[in-house]
Amino acid sequence: MSAILMNAFVYDGSRRLKQVRVGVPKIVSDEVLIKVEAASLNPVDWKAYALKALLRRFVAADSPLIPATDVAGEVVDVGAAVEKFRAGDKVVAHLNFKGGGLSEYAVAKEALTALRPEGVSAVQACGLPIAGETAYVALTKSAGIALDGSGPRKNILVTAASGGVGQYAVQLAKIGNHHVTATCGSRNLDLVKSLGADEVVDYRSPEGAALRSPSGKTYDAVIHCAAAVPWSIFERNLNDAGGIVVDLTPGPAAWLTYALKKLTSAKKRIVPMILFPKDDRELKILLTLMAEGKLKTIVDSIHPLDNAEEAWRKGIDGHATGKIIVQP
Repeated sequence: MSAILMNAFVYDGSRRLKQVRVGVPKIVSDEVLIKVEAASLNPVDWKAYALKALLRRFVAADSPLIPATDVAGEVVDVGAAVEKFRAGDKVVAHLNFKGGGLSEYAVAKEALTALRPEGVSAVQACGLPIAGETAYVALTKSAGIALDGSGPRKNILVTAASGGVGQYAVQLAKIGNHHVTATCGSRNLDLVKSLGADEVVDYRSPEGAALRSPSGKTYDAVIHCAAAVPWSIFERNLNDAGGIVVDLTPGPAAWLTYALKKLTSAKKRIVPMILFPKDDRELKILLTLMAEGKLKTIVDSIHPLDNAEEAWRKGIDGHATGKIIVQP
């Protein structure tokens, strides 16, 4: 299979992509080869690949830098140790941070691959691995929010709620029957409301900039998906009994505040979070919710693989509503 050539897009080190013909990647014993049906882009793609380009002369200098870590497609080959999949299975996978999704074929670890339920399209499923799992882990593990209705009802703020992670965070919080306040741009207020948010605020308004709930609620948890916000703004909006900010875009200030709050055992605290998936557990949960009609992917735009450069530029420009999808 490795002698066959495929179409792919590689990162050229100047924030642009270049279309190439490269060999179909080889698999090792614990991997599956997937014929890609859809791939979704995430901010980590252009951020990570800028770093990879800088390190290229030292690490994997001969391997193509093919972006995109989230794919859905069909298994065409499996490694000798793979037990859960066989050729013909429809799957969704996280390619880890080695990427490879902007191509006709991609390689994924068995442990980070899940069967795609019948009725769940490749376009819907491919948005889940990074964005969906980040939202799920932020709510359940970082913030300690129950999503099965077993815990107390919480007040939750989701910033950038119309973005890739935010859209899932709103839906998941509402599945757990929590009260959700959300911020987004004015053009997406109705969309975010349709996802279940109880209160939606234009982030450019004075109320939105201050992260204030229109009903005056304080927050038990903030899932922060936007740019940096001063701790003082978060602090005045958090529940005095012990509110938490899960910062999904942490900068130096967030890490410093995290250390200080931990050192002083403060009730109001911030937790920086970066997703490093180890298995398919969260992905399976999200796929089940999607199959049950409880969770959906909001799609900003769909681009053919030949126009991957256009999708890439759109992602870097920011302000996409939901997920940007590329289809071979």
